[in-house]
Amino acid sequence: MLAEIEEKSVKIDDRYVAYLELNPKLTAAKTVVFIHGWMDNAASFHSLIEQAAAHQVPWRVIAIDLSGHGHSTHKSAHHFYNFHDYIDDLHRILLKIEAVDVYLVGHSLGALIASCYSAAFPEKVAGLVQIEAHVPLSESPEQSAERLRNGIESREHWREKSPRAIPSKQDAIKMRMRATKLREETVLPIVERDLQLIDGQWFWRHDSKLKCESVYRMTQEHAKAIMSAITVPHLVILGQRGYHYLQNPQILSLLVDAQIEKVEGDHHCHLESPKKVFELILGLVNKN
Repeated sequence: MLAEIEEKSVKIDDRYVAYLELNPKLTAAKTVVFIHGWMDNAASFHSLIEQAAAHQVPWRVIAIDLSGHGHSTHKSAHHFYNFHDYIDDLHRILLKIEAVDVYLVGHSLGALIASCYSAAFPEKVAGLVQIEAHVPLSESPEQSAERLRNGIESREHWREKSPRAIPSKQDAIKMRMRATKLREETVLPIVERDLQLIDGQWFWRHDSKLKCESVYRMTQEHAKAIMSAITVPHLVILGQRGYHYLQNPQILSLLVDAQIEKVEGDHHCHLESPKKVFELILGLVNKN
């Protein structure tokens, strides 16, 4: 039986952030907030929400569409998607929905947002789960000028492009299958949430500005400082066939107090092994 998931949104300034919610009436309960990865959307967590419903967990369960993704509003043409702005958005969303006893579960980009928020606001986070990402992306200061140049040039390239229609819904599905290495039935919810039909033609809903390169990245020292500031219960879940650099012993050594678990799957292991991933999340949330 499918879970009854409510479609909701919250207003932030001139924008709306869309989200899916299970058990919205449990306002004083533990709140598990799912934050998806780059170019994904809240539907990336459908299978985990279904697991939560099947287990009849006494939690509010929320899955956010990050700004520019899914059903959330795009930023205006002269505003781009800086990483730290996602952290600000998360802070405001949690305040707006009056979330209490918050557990953050992030995948990829969402995992990095969750770690930085947990480091900055440990009093607002009861637990942190990171799936296929952990230490914030960083690089040496010597690369700063090149990154700034590439970021600005990518924005100029975006300004010169026009939206392109997708030949068919099936073509969109195949594009996502190639990008994620997932089966059709697995990517379908994400694709359907990211598609819109305009004048008989299919277009992606997400903001094309998301593909612009970052103009700034932390140094390694900044990233280390963020990880050392995480004091909440911390679980890291990695796919057996996920990104290899995430399993580098030197990087993993920065996760001093984190529980590290590996599950079957690639970068989207939470979609390939939803039962095991949910069991791990359940263990962390119920333990605290």
